[in-house]
Amino acid sequence: MITLSVIVPVRDGERFIADALSSLCRNARRDFEFIVVDDGSVDATGDIVEDFRADLPGLAVLRNPAPVGLADARNTGLSAASGRYVTFMDGDDWLAPGYLPQLVAAIDGLGCDFVRADHVQVEGRKRVVHRAPLARRGAVLNPREAILPANVRTMVDYPYAWAGVYRRSLQDLLHFPGSLHTAEDRPWIWRLHREAASFAVVSLAGVFYRRMVSGSLTRVGDERQLHFFDAFELVFKDLEEEFLPKAVRNFCALLAHHLEIADRFTPQLRARFEERGAEMVRALPAALVVDAVARMSVDREATLRALLPYLPPSPHVRLRREREDS
Repeated sequence: MITLSVIVPVRDGERFIADALSSLCRNARRDFEFIVVDDGSVDATGDIVEDFRADLPGLAVLRNPAPVGLADARNTGLSAASGRYVTFMDGDDWLAPGYLPQLVAAIDGLGCDFVRADHVQVEGRKRVVHRAPLARRGAVLNPREAILPANVRTMVDYPYAWAGVYRRSLQDLLHFPGSLHTAEDRPWIWRLHREAASFAVVSLAGVFYRRMVSGSLTRVGDERQLHFFDAFELVFKDLEEEFLPKAVRNFCALLAHHLEIADRFTPQLRARFEERGAEMVRALPAALVVDAVARMSVDREATLRALLPYLPPSPHVRLRREREDS
């Protein structure tokens, strides 16, 4: 019987996939399976993965003839998984030795639907531990209660699917919105916290997450970035009123972030991005938008107000203007 299924989507990952799979070798057990989904790679990724068949017990390789994107590639892996638990790893990341057995021991001991963990962010030689937002560790909690409050960072602001382990019996809750090529983890984490029964956070930081990798969608400025809006339309769809202030704040903050780094867009794409952003904001409750914008940094608030000139000034903006006029 398989205890854990590890799903590794990868596309054109020849630079890093050997590091990823080598780290899985240092985490392997006879009751673990490792499902690599080669999402239409045209480089040497497939050959490198094949080289690991003898060294990585439980390795299975699925290949998409043409790329379908991260969300659907993960879903392909989920459909093939047979483990009691499921976790994810991106093809350009790696794991600390013994991390997966520790993660399995945590969810076994706690008996909850899913467990979230910390991670290590890697930029070149720099290593920074990023902690999951919840301070209470090792306690089984209601996931819905970890969505609020609206004005602080909570578990829905920590959407990384690879930073945790999940019971496969959650079934559809683990599947990602198909056809999204960016921000697929946002509606995923919201749905998980709204509908699962129990979860916990543990102090394990065994995932090493490479950031600012060339070719990563965090650095690419093509039309796939417009899927950010499709993702948040799914977040807002049928959302309970109690969670709306948090979702509005979440969306506005991320919209401002995307606008701050919009130099990666062509002028035409930036215009489309701004138009879509303004359209979505206008459809949200105005009072919640004003409150969300007022709580941002001055620079980020100015970025959003340039997009949304109709917004009334927040109290601290009015105070600053009064001081300038006096």
